[in-house]
Amino acid sequence: MAVARLIRPLRKALINPPQTLIPLQNPISHLLYNNKMGEEINPFLISQTHNSIRRNYMSETRKSAFKDNLLRLVRNEIQYELDRSPPKQPPTKYESFTIEDLPGEQWIRLKRKFRENEEIKVEATMFDGAVPIPKSDVPGIKEDMLLHITLIINILKGDGDVLEILCSAWPDSIEITKLFIRRSNKTSHQVYDGPEFKELDDELQDTLYEFLEARGINDEMAIFLHEYIRNKGKTEFIRWMGTVKSYIESK
Repeated sequence: MAVARLIRPLRKALINPPQTLIPLQNPISHLLYNNKMGEEINPFLISQTHNSIRRNYMSETRKSAFKDNLLRLVRNEIQYELDRSPPKQPPTKYESFTIEDLPGEQWIRLKRKFRENEEIKVEATMFDGAVPIPKSDVPGIKEDMLLHITLIINILKGDGDVLEILCSAWPDSIEITKLFIRRSNKTSHQVYDGPEFKELDDELQDTLYEFLEARGINDEMAIFLHEYIRNKGKTEFIRWMGTVKSYIESK
């Protein structure tokens, strides 16, 4: 009887073992743990689970390697630009003009007052075109393209109409291309904009160039703008690359 009393609790413990908490380190352990005692485990199911884990691991590894490589290339590009020719601090004035340059914009604005009643605004694009230079054996000429900047010049007298002049700024010269009068009270869209500048009388063309030169818009301004825009291009490129780098790092 005493022996039977000892055997019964032992048999009960063997048949109903106490629940033990098993740490589930991966889905395969989970699968084995949740399998009923005595039930045959499907090897195909284990293989599928293992392959899924492996695919997920390889996918995450590839993503991490791609991100690291992309960041490395972007950082190298930024450093190369900084080492090769770092951008300069841009001036805020040119002659009698003040310069407005907002980060990220493709325009700069120059403003000044002339005499008592004129307000002059010059808007200059970044480089927006180029023309090839004919092959030359002249020493010292390295460029094979002439870069182009568009200028929009507005001259306002009081609250009246605006004289608008379109120009091309080449590396060492300014060329007038079109002349408009913008009516302050314009109500119709069918407005005659006048002829092309080159169709005007030669003497009138010369006088209009003198008109601009008296207001500080001349070949020296073209030289200044090309240097300014070249520097701005570097600054904007490095800023843009920094934005790309920050975006990649946040992912």
